[in-house]
Amino acid sequence: MGDKMFTVLTRQPCEQAGFKALYRTPTIIALVVLLVSIVVLVSITVIQIHKQEVLPPGLKYGIVLDAGSSRTTVYVYQWPAEKENNTGVVSQTFKCSVKGSGISSYGNNPQDVPKAFEDCMQKVKGQVPSHLHGSTPIHLGATAGMRLLRLQNETAANEVLESIQNYFESQPFDFRGAQIISGQEEGVYGWITANYLMGNFLEKNLWHMWVHPHGVETIGALDLGGASTQISFVAGEKVDLNTSDIMQVSLYGYVYTLYTHSFQCYGRNEAEKKFLAMLLQNSPTKTPLTNPCYPRDYSTSFTMGHVFDSLCTADQRPERYNPDDIITFEGTGDASLCNAKVASLFDFKACRDQETCSFDGVYQPKIKGPFVAFAGFYYTASALNLSGSFSLDTFNSSTWNFCSQNWSELPLLLPKFDEVYARSYCFSANYIYHLFVNGYKFTEETWPQIQFKKEVGNSSIAWSLGYMLSLTNQIPAESPLIRLPIEPPIFVGILAFFTAAALLCLAFLAYLCSASRKKRRSEHAFDQAVDSE
Repeated sequence: MGDKMFTVLTRQPCEQAGFKALYRTPTIIALVVLLVSIVVLVSITVIQIHKQEVLPPGLKYGIVLDAGSSRTTVYVYQWPAEKENNTGVVSQTFKCSVKGSGISSYGNNPQDVPKAFEDCMQKVKGQVPSHLHGSTPIHLGATAGMRLLRLQNETAANEVLESIQNYFESQPFDFRGAQIISGQEEGVYGWITANYLMGNFLEKNLWHMWVHPHGVETIGALDLGGASTQISFVAGEKVDLNTSDIMQVSLYGYVYTLYTHSFQCYGRNEAEKKFLAMLLQNSPTKTPLTNPCYPRDYSTSFTMGHVFDSLCTADQRPERYNPDDIITFEGTGDASLCNAKVASLFDFKACRDQETCSFDGVYQPKIKGPFVAFAGFYYTASALNLSGSFSLDTFNSSTWNFCSQNWSELPLLLPKFDEVYARSYCFSANYIYHLFVNGYKFTEETWPQIQFKKEVGNSSIAWSLGYMLSLTNQIPAESPLIRLPIEPPIFVGILAFFTAAALLCLAFLAYLCSASRKKRRSEHAFDQAVDSE
């Protein structure tokens, strides 16, 4: 009984000592520090990941000069520097028309070209932030006017481009060159512009992210310049892939099979020169000549050189002629005769009634889907007080009414009266009719699918935007800037400190636990020894 009492008395102090060892002050402090360290580590990690602010890298700018046959237009574009699917989301921010005629008219005095650009370039400098001038690319693309000049006089064309090169190299922008783009490129870039602005490539979803629109068809593009005209549309499955007019275009991660053709010398100005040359050929007397497409009571005079100095009228040029001779045309306002005469500009018989042919023997798959007609097509429709989409009958009746007007009545019909354009709108309207109906094969049913438009939003429908979009594929994207709630060095320091504190606390607690177990084992062994005695 006495031995058992001694055993109990010796056990109780040992057990109390073990509990005291576990709950003494250093253990409590270690547990608190461990808990705080874990809370801090989890909190700052969550904050650093979820509270970071993504800052876009800002805007980039690009400048394109559309050097057409009749005028040069300067466009300033901007896009987010991070881009979308390797192609910039580009918008037009500024447009300036260069005073005077197109650069191809400077063939005899190329040194004068830069003077024409000066006024617009001063305005452009104010549109692009000065600190971005050096990194802003500027491109000049020349179209059919310069294509014709190069064919006629390559030296003169090169001198014009060299004069432009020298001028822009003295400017603060990143000049990427002045080049003559092909008619096919002009057609493709016009198609890209039209579809981009119509939202057929990209649209914003509910989360304000740019995505490819589901089930949206592309729109065909019809462009009329001064020296050439272009048609471009996505071809159907049954197309002749061996022709140079079919090409693959890749944008925003999608590939499009595109038919595009540019008709040189079928721009509005050159086509009219061919028409005047034809009237001269068919007239038994030199002057005055009657022009059924000019308004009644209108008369104007040209030099023979104005009509025949173009490469487009070279095959109609008389064997012997003096370019300084004056010829006079008198308008008769004969709508029916004008329509019949304009038809002879096109060689429709060369197609031999083939469905896949437009005119002059040129291959063209069957047109499909909606189209947008811009540039000269839009301005002609606008002169007839038409825009958007309308029926072929409406176009024909408006053309007939306009062509039947007296010259003195035209200033009342046209909101902006300019003699050179006003006298030619009747010709242009009849030209568009034959090009679209007998050439491209638009019918009464498909004509309303054509929209005559100048711009979408604040952006002009012109090949230059498509050119800029294509060029942004080659401009490397910048990564977004990420602003973190805690600066990286401070974050790493806090992370390291509290991780070390947590590890030390765990090590200390593990040591205490191990020491406590050893103590319990020794006490247990002592108790057994006492009991056995």
